[in-house]
Amino acid sequence: MQLFYLPGISGNIVTLGPTESKHAVKVLRLSKGEQVQIVDGKGGFYNAEIMEDNPKSCKLAVLNSTREFGKKHFHLHIAIAPTKNIDRFEWFLEKATEIGIDEITPLNSEHSERKVIKPERLEKILVAAMKQSVKAYLPVLNPLTDFTKLITTAKTKNKYIAHCNNGEKSHLKNEIKKGEDVFILIGPEGDFSPAEVKLAKESGFCEISLGNARLRTETAGVAACHIVNLVNE
Repeated sequence: MQLFYLPGISGNIVTLGPTESKHAVKVLRLSKGEQVQIVDGKGGFYNAEIMEDNPKSCKLAVLNSTREFGKKHFHLHIAIAPTKNIDRFEWFLEKATEIGIDEITPLNSEHSERKVIKPERLEKILVAAMKQSVKAYLPVLNPLTDFTKLITTAKTKNKYIAHCNNGEKSHLKNEIKKGEDVFILIGPEGDFSPAEVKLAKESGFCEISLGNARLRTETAGVAACHIVNLVNE
């Protein structure tokens, strides 16, 4: 059954937005009387039937709904430096959403090679990944945030910084505990600077490793996401 995204669902009669309506009627050729599924990005999962197959405003009747569909008992927040090649950062967003992530903060650090992002495009990637993986929660995408501001305002108890600089670091899988919220920092291609690592430690972040291999930024982000979800299975 086809899955569509519609935020802010209220009542038993709803109308898809222009993009989703066009996809339903023009691309998938769905028509009146056919059943579809909808997610609202806030945990709502709905079964619905098409009432009007208008390609600009497809109207649906909600048949039944499930609240908190697939809700997790922990919150995963990853702050990660956007890569110079934006395709690689978009790949991270897609895969992290499929695996399971709650919040993403694009991070502007000392060695960052990309200082500008397009939130609208990134949001579309998150929506598509949420639908593809049949999830009802859309990850929160925060604005691009400076490193210092982010670490000095972080409230999460379990917060970690992953880096490749010298020194003893525990593997992430040995640090996290099932059911606990986690906040992880992933640096740019040039890694975090020693000064940034020092500042993070002073702000309560624990240094962690993601393994012996030196990973690309987007790979490190996906690895961290997978490890946290694996521990929580």
